[in-house]
Amino acid sequence: MRRDFSGKTAVVTGGARGIGREIAKSLMEAGADVAVIDRLPVEYPCALKYQGDLADRATLEDFRRAFVEKLGKLDFLVNNACLSRGGLPDCGYDDFLYVFRVGAAAPYYLSKLFFGDFNPGAAIVNISSTRAAMSQPHTESYSAAKGAISALTHAMAMSLAGRARVNSVSPGWIEVGQAEHSDPDRRQHPAGRVGTPSDIAGAVLYLLSDDASFVTAQNLTVDGGMTKNMIYHGDFGWKLQ
Repeated sequence: MRRDFSGKTAVVTGGARGIGREIAKSLMEAGADVAVIDRLPVEYPCALKYQGDLADRATLEDFRRAFVEKLGKLDFLVNNACLSRGGLPDCGYDDFLYVFRVGAAAPYYLSKLFFGDFNPGAAIVNISSTRAAMSQPHTESYSAAKGAISALTHAMAMSLAGRARVNSVSPGWIEVGQAEHSDPDRRQHPAGRVGTPSDIAGAVLYLLSDDASFVTAQNLTVDGGMTKNMIYHGDFGWKLQ
């Protein structure tokens, strides 16, 4: 569905590449004026490019000032940025806290900073992950941050009731590069393929749109059905090595 966000303003964090880039570009294609903040340079045209570390409080405050000066009020906030610094074997205290500052504290603080700047009908979408509910070994920093953003979503939805709807999207396996996938890679997804950034962007734009005006405090899992696929050793050729 082609959505029309003409006259709307949006912030996308971590929008320099990957899923964030696709979300930002999809919003612009729908007519929105988009501000992107990322530690990496943004290499495509948008209404506001801000290069800075989302883990830094002063950076977030300065970004909000820059946004208001250039674009005024805010319609959409997409908290996408996160990273991983591993888990128990190699992730130290400071690294763990850094992931939390980017993946959970920054979404919270940006929402607080923009509290008085939201237009009527505003919406926030937080990018969580299926890893908030399932894990591989040594992924504690990322999984914990995604668990935090999932909980933050329904909490903020209550606090921002009447001011902004708040939802999250939990991607599954999303290919952000050019990797080739094997037939088993595809078939383990009930949808029959690995996901793409456009799958996530489509879900985000739906949740931002008026079509989702009665949807808040919810999480939309976009994983091709993979997290609902029950697997036992020996079934359908699956074997635990």
